[in-house]
Amino acid sequence: MEGQQSPEGTPGRVERVRLRSAAAALTSLMAFAATSLVAGPAVASTTGGPCALPRTHAHHSLGLDTWNGAYTRPATRLDAVMIFLKFPDSEPLYSPEELAADHFPATSDFFRQASYGKFALRSHPLNEWMQMPKPSVAYAIKRDWEPERRAAYLRDAVAAADARVDFSAYDIVYLVADPDAPGVDSDATKVVNFDRPLRADDTDIRRVVTVFERHPPDRNVLAHETGHVFDLPDLYHRPGDGNGDWDTHVGDWDVMGSQFGLAPDLFAWHKWKLGWLSRSEVLCVTAEPGGDLVTLEPVAAAPVRGGSIGTRLAVVRTGPNAALAIEARGATGNDAYTCTEGVLLYRVEGETASGGGPVKVVDTHPETEACWEESVYPPLADAPLGVGETFTMPGPPGGRARVEVAERTQTGAWTVKITTA
Repeated sequence: MEGQQSPEGTPGRVERVRLRSAAAALTSLMAFAATSLVAGPAVASTTGGPCALPRTHAHHSLGLDTWNGAYTRPATRLDAVMIFLKFPDSEPLYSPEELAADHFPATSDFFRQASYGKFALRSHPLNEWMQMPKPSVAYAIKRDWEPERRAAYLRDAVAAADARVDFSAYDIVYLVADPDAPGVDSDATKVVNFDRPLRADDTDIRRVVTVFERHPPDRNVLAHETGHVFDLPDLYHRPGDGNGDWDTHVGDWDVMGSQFGLAPDLFAWHKWKLGWLSRSEVLCVTAEPGGDLVTLEPVAAAPVRGGSIGTRLAVVRTGPNAALAIEARGATGNDAYTCTEGVLLYRVEGETASGGGPVKVVDTHPETEACWEESVYPPLADAPLGVGETFTMPGPPGGRARVEVAERTQTGAWTVKITTA
């Protein structure tokens, strides 16, 4: 347990007002800069192909020719335990059942829809408070947490729950603190990775999710943190001084960028990495005369009739560790509240670490913005191409791509012509 720990979390907390069709919500963001974890062993992947970037030593590399065996893969079903922690200096205002309901079934629903029903995250809340041995203020909980204080907190939390929890029965551990204890800082919500795992019930605990969220919590915050458990990177940009906009890389378009995004479903590239898309659902674009014509189903849409997922991603390889990804986004599923629909382009860099911009959305309408009252980053809210629009990506020979949106089908898919040169 004395091993070094590295935290990673959600984007920096910024106060905003979001207008939804149902209600207005005052929201805030938080984040932690991710630090690298030693790369794990390679595990054979079934998602490879000529457009699958190689996995590198970058933290949460988006290369997907192999799986990083240091992380749990959300292939079919995983079980998560929620442990609720109280402190001697505060009496909780809410019950464990109320706090569990803040996150589930919403988080399970998010991943069920994102995976097209292939993956189930099952929550097992321990519906009682576990007593921590020290007052909350003794742990000095904060966003940039001192490693020694963080280590003490984690050691005490596992010890407090060990008599009631069989850690060997669970794949994921959520440590949920009393949100109203005086020493609890909601900005400290994050995943903690261990260079040397904790040991309990003859089981190695390689990472835990520490939850300090207020009640009610930030929207989709646990989906973001759980994404890190599955080796997904932070996609936001953290300004050097902590001020400024955090959402310049991907805007609203993936929960790993902002849990408040209007279209928070995972990028198709992430779904490919996690195994939710197979090679048959990914088109690798080649330099064919006349270009490639593809019908892209919206990333967030449920499988089409007959259970087929359909093509969700087109990829143009632009370098040894780089690619241009092309997918459709529509107002359905996890993206039901998107303010624009169309064909989204983004660059993927396999050698860029979490938090450094491994994904950057291409703004195909750089002179305009959209949804300024709702979007986390209006300049990218209108990034997708619409019917009849064409965009040419500059690049070296073999890396240039021209994307033309020909039509939208009656079923909501998008017909796209992609030409490389």
